Amino acid sequence: MEKRKRKNWFSKNQWLFLAMVAPGMIFLLIFSYAPMFGLVMAFQDFVPAKGFLNSEFVWLDNFKYIFTLPDIWQVTYNTIFIALGKIILNTIIPIIFAILLNEIRVKWFKKSLQTIVYLPHFLSWVILASVVVNLFSLDGTVNQILQSIGLNPINFLGSNKVFPHLLIWTDVWKGFGYSSIIFLAAITSIDPGTYEAAKMDGASWLQQVRHVTLPGMLPYIILMTILALPGILSAGFDQVYNLYSPPVYASGDVLDTYIYRIGLIGRDYSLGAAVGLIRSIVGLFLVFGSNKVAEKTTNRVMF
Repeated sequence: MEKRKRKNWFSKNQWLFLAMVAPGMIFLLIFSYAPMFGLVMAFQDFVPAKGFLNSEFVWLDNFKYIFTLPDIWQVTYNTIFIALGKIILNTIIPIIFAILLNEIRVKWFKKSLQTIVYLPHFLSWVILASVVVNLFSLDGTVNQILQSIGLNPINFLGSNKVFPHLLIWTDVWKGFGYSSIIFLAAITSIDPGTYEAAKMDGASWLQQVRHVTLPGMLPYIILMTILALPGILSAGFDQVYNLYSPPVYASGDVLDTYIYRIGLIGRDYSLGAAVGLIRSIVGLFLVFGSNKVAEKTTNRVMF
């Protein structure tokens, strides 16, 4: 029996499947797993000229030094605030949009609207940042509209009070189209008979959404939330890096940009690796913790 299983595993069809998976696995090994060996820098006083083998090991000294930095707690707060705002709004708004989009019966309008909101997802923040700057700079389109109706201009890109909210909402604008497609697929997978039964019981449209649509979407909502949680200590490096400036470091600087500045620009590679390792460990615990919470509250797990 064991020989037969081995024979089936190494059959021609299985080799075809393995050949299809191989390029992706090789890509992951080279760009995701191989760089993990660089984490040894977090426990060293790393000097590039000496390399990993000859650099002095300082063990936990880098981690102790991190917690003495005067701005580390502010950067951590910024990261959590911005990331939580993105996770919450990037869940709620796509759900609402998907539910409303599903109610549209004119097919050409529905597909056109879906395509329009999905387009920003394909563009990088290098491109979109210039769009945001042109819209929200002091002499940008938004401030011109505000001034035309008698309001004072807002320094969106230079105010520590406004800038974090600008990061959150522009990220939602970029990504909610992609998420809404996933939630729309979840809605279409719900048995239409449940809606018919709800209508026969006299349920209004809002009651149908509450008792039929949302419970049917729940597994997808849990999945999207769990997938987003590891990024809670990231907050989007590419977006922040392309939009922030020294005047808004106090509210817009996140752990990723902080690591970039001290690790690459400041050339303190060991300290940057230590901060990155802490962030990764916290993200790992958040993933497993959220999965356990989902299991206890909804009896659904993703892994």
